[in-house]
Amino acid sequence: QGQLKIASAAMAARCRLAARFHHVHGTNIRLDASRTQATRVESFANGLCFSQEPLAPGQVFLVEIEEKELGWCGHLRVGLTAHDPQSLEVVPEYSLPDLVNMGDTWVFAITRSHNRVVVDGEEAQARGPPWEPFLLIEQVRIPRDTLVGRSRPGRYSHILDDLYKMNVLPATARRSRIGVLYAPQPDGTADMHIVINGEDMGPSARHLPMTRPLYAVVDVFASTKSVRVIPVEYGFPSLQTLCRLVIQKHIVHRLAIDGLDLPPLLKSFCQHE
Repeated sequence: QGQLKIASAAMAARCRLAARFHHVHGTNIRLDASRTQATRVESFANGLCFSQEPLAPGQVFLVEIEEKELGWCGHLRVGLTAHDPQSLEVVPEYSLPDLVNMGDTWVFAITRSHNRVVVDGEEAQARGPPWEPFLLIEQVRIPRDTLVGRSRPGRYSHILDDLYKMNVLPATARRSRIGVLYAPQPDGTADMHIVINGEDMGPSARHLPMTRPLYAVVDVFASTKSVRVIPVEYGFPSLQTLCRLVIQKHIVHRLAIDGLDLPPLLKSFCQHE
């Protein structure tokens, strides 16, 4: 148990350091000072970004869609590459097909729906209860709450409230959260998994090499204009998070939170985060 705590602490420290973009990126990308926000400033391509560091096994690289741009076809693309961004003479214009054609790269195009991978011809499994505090992907255990994107309540929030109660936003919507990770396999390789708003899409690529460092790939493509890296803390959910899960499980509508006898900060946390 002591070794598990040490490993969890090491993973948490690593994740905090890795939760930003590499300084090598596509020509149309502008990073903010913290290198946690990537914005495509023109056109629809040359939006490739990479994680600052290689990912550890089971470490999710998570981004939230912050801004959309109408008029383009296609959405965010995410994946993994064994190419060190620093070694690229020129950053490819596209992740698909350019970066993938270089080999040792696996990229998944996010669509409005139908992102789930069917495993071995079987039907996709139903997702677990949205208030389950952890997402389990094989031996990987990730706090679910951070993985979930949420719409903000407003004038038309009742339209999205059923989605909100199920902890679901459309995959390509603003505030949707999309992550990528790899899960080690018994044969020494790894499977790549895409996580969309707390739901595992299944192994979208298999037999990735564990012998080479693997960097996250985020292609800020077409209608996706800007994304932000969301740090994921590995460990037990906070009391604040557990309170929110219980409250959201029992309310009829998010705006009803205003009428509850709760501290203002907790109300805001339950409604907006």
